[in-house]
Amino acid sequence: MVKVKSSFPDKKSNTAFGIPTSKSGPEWQSTVGMYIVGQSEIDELDQVALEVEQRWGCDRLRLLVSVELREKFDRQRYLTNQAIWHGTLQDVIRETKRMISAWRVLDKAAAASKAEQLPPEVWEVALPDGQVVALVKTLADLVRVSPDKRWVSIYTLDEIAHLIQGFPKLVKAKQVFAGSHVTAIRRSIGDPLQSIPDSKAPIDDAMPF
Repeated sequence: MVKVKSSFPDKKSNTAFGIPTSKSGPEWQSTVGMYIVGQSEIDELDQVALEVEQRWGCDRLRLLVSVELREKFDRQRYLTNQAIWHGTLQDVIRETKRMISAWRVLDKAAAASKAEQLPPEVWEVALPDGQVVALVKTLADLVRVSPDKRWVSIYTLDEIAHLIQGFPKLVKAKQVFAGSHVTAIRRSIGDPLQSIPDSKAPIDDAMPF
C-alpha cells in the first residue's frame, strides 16, 4: 500500500491557509478545499490497494508479475509518494489515478498467469518496518502460507492468545476504550474531515471538477 502523509497542517503552523511554505507540508494541504479533494483521491487509491491485497496478500502481487511490470509499478509507487509528500493538488490527482491503474494492471496480469491467490485460511497484515505477519487458525494451516521471498512471520491463534495474555496492558486498553483497535498502519478508509482542526477556514478555492 502507498505510504501517505495525509494529516492536515497543524493549527500552530505559522502559515495561513492558501500561503504554503516549506514548513507547512505539501501544497495540496494548504487549504481546506484542496485537502478534502486530495484526501478523497488518496482514499480511493487506498481502497483499491486494500481490495487487491486482500486477494493476493500484502506486498505479494508485485512478485507475481514480470520484471518489467514490477519495475513500472515500483516507479509509479515512487511518483505517487512524491506527489503526496511534496506535490500540488493536480500532482496528487494525476499520480493517484495512475497508481490505481497500476494496481489494476498487476491484478489482471497475476490473474491471467493463474497465480495462486491468498488462501481464505490465511490473514495478512503489514507492519511499519515492512514485515508481513500471517495469521492462521492452527498449525495445520501453516502449509497454506505462501513460500515466497517476502519477509513473513507466522502466528497461530494459540500464539496470539499467549501474546495477549503476556501483555495485560494491551487487554486493559481494549477494555477501557470499548470498540477500539490497535493499528500501526492505515488498513481502513477514514473520514478526511476528522483531520481538519476546525471549520473556521472557508472553502473558497476552485474545485477541480
